Amino acid sequence: MRFLTIFCFMVLIVSCTKMEIEPKPIIKEIDVFTLSESKVSDGQQIMFNLKYDGFYIIKLSDKATNQVLSKEKFYGKNGINYLKIYTKTMPSQYLYLTVEDTAKAQIAKTVLITN
Repeated sequence: MRFLTIFCFMVLIVSCTKMEIEPKPIIKEIDVFTLSESKVSDGQQIMFNLKYDGFYIIKLSDKATNQVLSKEKFYGKNGINYLKIYTKTMPSQYLYLTVEDTAKAQIAKTVLITN
């Protein structure tokens, strides 16, 4: 009987302690090409949709001069795709982000504002 009383007391103490649960931040995933302008910071992950699997070219170019600052070929899949974008070394604050297929046909284009 004494063991049962001690056991119940221990369960009561453990069950009454407050648990620290941190809420997860809510991240809205918005296709970057559905907006006319997006603010981005260096190393930020962007999300966009593609209609077909295959190789694509993503370009960052200066909005004022339309000069290509960065160009990368990547394999995109049908549906949602994620890429990290690095803007720290870009000389301009306003950039065009363009996705083209391998035949140089423009798939999507938007304006990025770097922080």
